[in-house]
Amino acid sequence: MIRWRWLFSLVCLVCCMAQANAADVLRDVSYGSAASQRMDVDPPDGAHDAPIIVMVHGGAWMFGDKRNGGVVQPKASHWQAAGYVFVSIDYRMVPQADPLQQAKDVAAALAYVQRHAGEWGGDPSRVVLMGHSAGAHLVALLSSAPALARQQGAQRWLGTVSLDAGAIDVPALMTMPHAGFYDRVFGSDAAYWQSVSPLAQLGREALPILLVCSSKRVLSCPNNRSYAQRARSLGAKASVLEVPLTHGEINGTLGAPSAYTGSVDAFLRSLGLP
Repeated sequence: MIRWRWLFSLVCLVCCMAQANAADVLRDVSYGSAASQRMDVDPPDGAHDAPIIVMVHGGAWMFGDKRNGGVVQPKASHWQAAGYVFVSIDYRMVPQADPLQQAKDVAAALAYVQRHAGEWGGDPSRVVLMGHSAGAHLVALLSSAPALARQQGAQRWLGTVSLDAGAIDVPALMTMPHAGFYDRVFGSDAAYWQSVSPLAQLGREALPILLVCSSKRVLSCPNNRSYAQRARSLGAKASVLEVPLTHGEINGTLGAPSAYTGSVDAFLRSLGLP
């Protein structure tokens, strides 16, 4: 009887610990008035002045969710083990918001993270933006033109990780054969294309950036190499990481043990992070 009571107590303790860990994740924290302006905040145990990764999901600027498969895991587990706070955000979608407004949403989320980082054991001066696909376009745009982020109240962050952005050079994309959804997203105004093109907006204030690209896609790596070359000519830090993974694998496998994850870790260390 004593043995069973001991076992029951142990199971209860494990369940309570699991519930406590789950409760540590702050769900649907509001950074704006729109229903989709929400974030999930997942701090590591005992966080104190911890670095922060802010993850921006993809989905062709029209769909996607901060909790979708591959957006959070295995990234969160990997970087939490290194002491990071992991934040995953939602933002307004087309047609409610165009890509420029979406970039402003990301900047507003960044500003919120910086203001509230201490509440989660985070360090507001050690924030990295990360995004995949459409999210990679948005973080690259902010990295190119940090004044856009400042307009939303954000301070300069340490650097940016762009995971296989296909819209690095929007004018070039829109003037060559392209998937039809790009017309819905970017429209037909050439001036607007310039305003939302990371390459066109690239300036001397640009943030350090790691541009991950899929060698299995025709234009991804060439366009990202062009961006990095232009950034370096302006005195900004930019590097390209070409990986033999599909567009989805670049997102879904990051954080799992691999040379790819190790290379992203090396970029973070170059920013002075763990």
